[in-house]
Amino acid sequence: MMTSAVFFISLLAGLPIFITLLLGTLVFLLQADLAVLMTSLPIQLYGSLNQNGLLAIPLFMLVGELMNRGGLTTRLMNAADVFVGGFRGGLAYVNLLTNAMAASILGSATAQIAVMSRLMIPAMVEKGYNKEFSAAVTMAGGLLGPIIPPSMLMIIYGVVAYQPIAALFIAGILPGLLIVAGFALVIFITGLVSGLPSGERHADSSVRTDLLAGLLPATIPLVVIVCIIAGVMTPTEAGAVASIMAFVIGAGVYKAIHIKDLGAMFASVALNTATITGLIATASVFGWALSFEAVPDMLVEWISGITSSPIIFLMLVYVLVILLGMFLESISVMIVIVPIILPAALSFGIDPIHFGVMISLATLVGLVTPPVGPGLYIAMTAANLPMGALFRAMLPFLLSMFICMLIIALVPGISLWLPSLMG
Repeated sequence: MMTSAVFFISLLAGLPIFITLLLGTLVFLLQADLAVLMTSLPIQLYGSLNQNGLLAIPLFMLVGELMNRGGLTTRLMNAADVFVGGFRGGLAYVNLLTNAMAASILGSATAQIAVMSRLMIPAMVEKGYNKEFSAAVTMAGGLLGPIIPPSMLMIIYGVVAYQPIAALFIAGILPGLLIVAGFALVIFITGLVSGLPSGERHADSSVRTDLLAGLLPATIPLVVIVCIIAGVMTPTEAGAVASIMAFVIGAGVYKAIHIKDLGAMFASVALNTATITGLIATASVFGWALSFEAVPDMLVEWISGITSSPIIFLMLVYVLVILLGMFLESISVMIVIVPIILPAALSFGIDPIHFGVMISLATLVGLVTPPVGPGLYIAMTAANLPMGALFRAMLPFLLSMFICMLIIALVPGISLWLPSLMG
């Protein structure tokens, strides 16, 4: 109880999230008479970041910076505009479609929300869209990052659960497309109920130009996905190659990036990476403290003891992971929960690849829900909005997300059909 009080008080006081998590860890250790573990905190903080897979995060963030500075993301957005920009609320659809294409590059929801917030929220507000709705669409689209390959969450699940990462990547494709369709339906209904600005039809003369201009930037996600799935590159190597491609296209082809710009971009990536990794480290330590006291074990035992139905078990897992995701960073939830809860899932006959997709989806919800929700804070900062207003605008998209998650849980073939084709 004292840990929860300290956590919420420090959060409401406006302290940085990583300090809030660290304070919560310290109070929990003292309250549980585990002060002897204090000396292990530095080792745990370092060890939580001593993972090769995390190297892909700054590289894919650099890809986003290079694509934005080099005009590549804008060209992708213009290409998306050709297909959906003419509809009512067209720029919202463009936002969603661009996010879906960018998801295959960034692979991280927080990184994607950060990149797309700077690009799309001002553009939508300028065209007459409500600021809260603009930020909510951008956050919703950012949730596609960890489910459409390459996905950092899938990589971590594959490592922790000893499952093939290539199969996990492919398993996320159809669920990702289902979620895109669900979010598009929310935009459509919003346009019918409250009205959205009318789209602008492309002139016939510009359609071919915009499509061709978007073709070259589109090769970046194509190379990333194909090379990772084919096993030619690791995600880190793919991030490095994608960075080089984005720089060559932006600097050599479009002449929009200059050597003098790199310092500012590297500094921005370093700052954002430090913020994200600081959150990951402290959240991992908090999760370590909870697991040391067997809190996750008690939660899992409670779930396993109240049902024998695989579907009800999956629904309870959804609830558990979403609740933990409201307080812990998604990677930490994955690291703490999967080793303990996966054996229970296997005992219910649930396929581990399908389970990985479901766990990844459930952890995403916590990214955009109070009180921690790093994606929520990123969009709040970018749009200069209070948490309450932004979260209310996000609720229809969360409802759509929950419905899609339920469909995916009930129909495992959505996750498993494409991996089954690989054998």
